[in-house]
Amino acid sequence: MNATEIIRNIEAGQLKEVVPEFRVGDTVKVYGKIKEGNRERVQIFEGIVIKRQGASNRETFTVRKLSNGVGVEKTWPLHSPNVEKVEVVRRGKVRRAKLFYLRGRVGKKAKVKELVK
Repeated sequence: MNATEIIRNIEAGQLKEVVPEFRVGDTVKVYGKIKEGNRERVQIFEGIVIKRQGASNRETFTVRKLSNGVGVEKTWPLHSPNVEKVEVVRRGKVRRAKLFYLRGRVGKKAKVKELVK
């Protein structure tokens, strides 16, 4: 057994069984666990997914929201135990993989069209 097979076996044990189905452009609620001292609570972060990158257990996604007129971006590992669940609020219709152009926009210009099926 070579090194790549060993690494692949270790990574397979770290993957979540159920991976949420969402894409770039979707508005999501991320339920993230936060430790404060000896307590642990769940905090919700709602915003638009501006990028997904990586594969396997290294896959991450970045969510952007406006908080008091200031853009806040947060990146989470998809298979992290600190991410309790990802809930899709709205599906977005976009034509590119990374939505960095949203960083320069505020208000209605920063909206993504909703995907209607």
